[in-house]
Amino acid sequence: MSQSRDRAPDPLAARALSPRTLTAQALGRIAEPYRDLVPPLHASTTFERAGDGSYPGGRLYSRDFSPAYDQAEELLTTLEGGHQSLLFASGMAAATAVLQTLEPGQRIVACRSMYWALRNWLVAFAQQWKIDLAFYDNADVDGLVALLREAPTTLLWLETPANPTWEVIDIAAAVSAARASGTTVLVDSTVATPVFSQPLKLGADIVMHSATKYLNGHSDVIAGALVCREDGPLWQRIRRNRNLGGAVLGPFEAWLLLRGMRTLQLRVEQSAANALAIAQALEGHPGLVEVLYPGLPSHPQHAIAARQMQGGFGGMLSIRTTGGEARSREVTARLQVFKRATSLGSVESLAEHRASVEGPGSPCPTDLIRLSVGIEAAEDLIDDLKEALAD
Repeated sequence: MSQSRDRAPDPLAARALSPRTLTAQALGRIAEPYRDLVPPLHASTTFERAGDGSYPGGRLYSRDFSPAYDQAEELLTTLEGGHQSLLFASGMAAATAVLQTLEPGQRIVACRSMYWALRNWLVAFAQQWKIDLAFYDNADVDGLVALLREAPTTLLWLETPANPTWEVIDIAAAVSAARASGTTVLVDSTVATPVFSQPLKLGADIVMHSATKYLNGHSDVIAGALVCREDGPLWQRIRRNRNLGGAVLGPFEAWLLLRGMRTLQLRVEQSAANALAIAQALEGHPGLVEVLYPGLPSHPQHAIAARQMQGGFGGMLSIRTTGGEARSREVTARLQVFKRATSLGSVESLAEHRASVEGPGSPCPTDLIRLSVGIEAAEDLIDDLKEALAD
């Protein structure tokens, strides 16, 4: 049976509020009957039928229609300018829910540099399901266009900025090429966040987030999310995959995610400001081969990033050390304010020698250190890096 999400009209719905206000107030919702300012936690997994078999509360079973998801999903939909959002148990669960809508013989074109765990899964999935998988170089729009013309393509997968080397693809140009061939476009916008980029407004069909990262921002929730530009058969298949596959978020995790999203704007803006300060302070450092950050004018795709990322360039950057892998590992080990840990997008700054984390087959340069910049004082982070780089 269909399950309703009807609710009373929002008093703020008619007002044109900024994303900063919407996130801080979690859409301005006040919970009844107690007028809670903090969104309540809905833990029930099941809901009572009326005597006639109907569901007066509009809910049947929480695997796919828990009220715990509603406010976070609606806030993310609003921030991305989309039609609807779905929360998942992880970013990987969100990604695989999309990819598992494909059928044997269909084709995916994906970026060569992307989240490593997903790339490995995608390669194995394509082999097992007889999917045609082709990779393009992340910033090469011409190469991407050539691949799309080469054969009918069902799905184009973009990640921008691309982890861990932070190339930027022109989303609008990629969408234009995909439209000519009837290809669905998905953008992994985990790093850009809806604060700096809204790919749906550039024509993308679906936006994906590893909500573990910036959306939550406190290293205490594993979550994923998808946002669609419009409803349709593909989106309904994705919904079905979430429902029947069961890769759903727990109610407490959904509550924590919404709590984290209420400070999204402040956190992401501060992280980006810190990342830019670090990139500027380290550019030209004698101990580095290069600094990889889209916010630097020297970045090859800086002009594209400036055009499609409004207000900032994100909190992620990478540095490549002189002296190769051994020196890179040494510098990472000497960091003290930066914590050596996997993941990104939280309030604390993290560093890792990425090639050793990704392991055999990784295209990541062996001299690269990936930095997830948090909200600490920029001068402390800069000093920590310069001390680690000192001879």
